[in-house]
Amino acid sequence: MHPKNSVKVKKIAVVICSMLLVMTSCGEYNNVLKSMDSDLKYSYAKKYFNQKKYVKSATLLEDIVQYFRGRQEAEESVYLLAQSYYGQKDYITASEYFKTYYNTYPKGEFAELARFYGAYGLYLTSPDPRLDQTQTYEAEKQFLLYLEYYPQSERAKEAQSILFELQEKLAYKEYLAARLYYNLGTYMGNNYRASVITAENALKSYPDTKYREELVYLMVCSKYEMAIVSVDERLQGRYRDVVDEYYNYMNEFPEGKYVKQVKKYFDYANNKIEKNY
Repeated sequence: MHPKNSVKVKKIAVVICSMLLVMTSCGEYNNVLKSMDSDLKYSYAKKYFNQKKYVKSATLLEDIVQYFRGRQEAEESVYLLAQSYYGQKDYITASEYFKTYYNTYPKGEFAELARFYGAYGLYLTSPDPRLDQTQTYEAEKQFLLYLEYYPQSERAKEAQSILFELQEKLAYKEYLAARLYYNLGTYMGNNYRASVITAENALKSYPDTKYREELVYLMVCSKYEMAIVSVDERLQGRYRDVVDEYYNYMNEFPEGKYVKQVKKYFDYANNKIEKNY
């Protein structure tokens, strides 16, 4: 046989063998899926899980997990089901099953891992700060609970780091909201007040945020603008608010990025106050 033909034959043989293996594997899985034997399905679910065939393991486990209640395998089956969805990167479903696990087995063998991965999955689904942060808030909550339950865990440091990252994202979300109100100005109402309230709440919730200076500065700006558009009877009080906010900023950031600008606001407001006396 010509060497080139020999190579072609070998390639064809490899393809045929591969196809046979796939067909055999599919046939095996379909037969197991149709089986009424829960123990057989469970053994294959674990086999597929170990082979990282997470869709197959999850499908089999979904079929049998309810029948294992009260049995020795029940605890592990719920955890494996959660991990199977996690392996598929379906983190929302995975987190729900992790929650089912640790609520059902609060002192179970995998309780710590379930709490960590449940929170971590939500962290992975946390969107851009400009979008809805429901998943971020839930991830924050779950990591706080994890650290409460397992403060000495080897994963505690990582959990604390992720928690700080999530809180910074939420602080930035609040900063963007406060800045938006400021930019809207007097459009359809006095948005400067909303800017101040949003910034104040952000500082209360996230006092150590890296956006602290921006938030405090935004409060100075907003209170200055509120004074500018204020009615006469409130004018002096509003100017005093600007002066107070100026001192708040300078006490925290005496060499801050916005010292020159807040000094201009202070001088203007202070001059208006002095002229009234």
